[in-house]
Formats: sequence, C-alpha cells, structure tokens
Amino acid sequence: MKAPASVRMLVAATLTLVSLSAMAQEFALVVSPPRFEDRTKPGTTYRNVFELNNTSARSAKFSVETADWVLDAQGAPVFSQALAQDSCRQWVGIEANEITVKGNGKRRFRFEVAVPADAPRGECRFAIMIEGEPQPARGNMPLPISGRIGVIVYLAIGDAAPKLVVAETRGIDAQGQRIPALRVRNDGDMHGRLDGYLAGVDAKNQRFVLVPDNSPILVGTTRDIALYPQPPSDGAQLPAIVYPLRIKGRLDAERQRLDIDTTLDR
Repeated sequence: MKAPASVRMLVAATLTLVSLSAMAQEFALVVSPPRFEDRTKPGTTYRNVFELNNTSARSAKFSVETADWVLDAQGAPVFSQALAQDSCRQWVGIEANEITVKGNGKRRFRFEVAVPADAPRGECRFAIMIEGEPQPARGNMPLPISGRIGVIVYLAIGDAAPKLVVAETRGIDAQGQRIPALRVRNDGDMHGRLDGYLAGVDAKNQRFVLVPDNSPILVGTTRDIALYPQPPSDGAQLPAIVYPLRIKGRLDAERQRLDIDTTLDR
C-alpha cells in the first residue's frame, strides 16, 4: 500500500482539526500527503517524508508531536497525547519538535518508525500533529486561537491483514433518502476498507450500482458502511429506491473477498 502520490489537504479537509477562526488568523498550511498507508517488517526502520506548504506571505512557526487516535461514532478522529494501551509511538522518531516555514515556502519533514525485531504482526497507527502558534483572538473571542493538522499513519507490520465480517444489512438516512448500509466488524489485526461495487434491484425493478463508503474500519470496531447509489450518468437524477432492495455482488478488502447476497426491506 502506498500513500497517495500528491494528495493535498487544506486545513478543513478529512482527518484535520482546524478552527474556522484559526483560518482567519493566517493558519494557511497545506500538507501533502495527508495520510500514509504502508507496510513494513519487524526489525526494520520505516522512513518517509511529507511536505508542508505555507500559503501565507508571512513566515510561520509550528510545533510537531505525535499522538494516538481513535474514531468516534461519526467516524471523526479523536486525538490523544496520552499513550494508548497498544500504542507504538515509542517506536516513532520525528525530525524536529519545532519548525519554521517561510512565507509562500515549502519544507519537507521526515519521520521514521523503528520496528523492534520481536514486534508481533499487527498495525502501528499514530498521527503526527502540526500546530501553529497561538494567535490573538479577534472580535469577541477571549482566548488565543491556534490551528492544528493531523497527518495519519497506518503501518502494517508483517502479514497483518483485516478480517471484515458483515454482521447485518440495514437502512440509514443519507443524501436526502433512505439508503442501504453494511454493518461491518473488523476481527483482523489491521484496519480495512471496502472497495468495489454491488448491484441493487428494488421493488420497481429499478437497477442501482451501489458503491461502499471507503472509510476505515479499525481493528476491533464495528461501523456502518453506507452503500451509495450511483446516478446512471453524469448529471442524471438518482431515482428514489423503492424497498425491498435486493443487493448482490462482491467487495474487496486487501486480499479478502466478501460475497454479498441479501435483501433489505427498509
């Protein structure tokens, strides 16, 4: 698994903690890539680099530290400085705890993970937090404000793999209508994502292509993965689903294949 080649994340993008007020305070940082998903072996040192781009005309200072994180019920990351019980942050080294990026300038930032030789197969998951200096608040805000970005790292160790189990099919409200979702449990030792598409046929014999949400399912967690109906062509209006809906096909998660054949009444 390789990190996206040149993905850019603005301050308000996915897996980012940034205050809108902080954006007004010249926190103008772009990080590329915003996420790493890779694999390594015990007894090796994994190294990688991301780039910081200061889009403000003024020089900016940032503090950098690692954090553990989980996903809340809505799928948003919750970061913590306290070491989680299964944290691998003691293996992680970062280039510096404080950096300066010139106005309209770029800076590459290096990090590494020294995986012990006796490390069990599994997943080393952490974040690298980049936080701007507190800025004087404007208006009625009584406290200084700073912006913060979290660069997410998923590092599979050895033969770690997800083991996704579909517990049930259920309906959820999204995109202004009732759509199907899979309740998926991860019994493996690394996070998983569902890829592919399914075929749906409703009570009016309307046919739908259903694409799963690509959000991560962390080890030991269960979450609902929406199956989004796709319009038949660009600009076409998506017809409402008339239940019951027959859903059939196959989804992939790493090397795992999940055959789906179910009917959702509502």
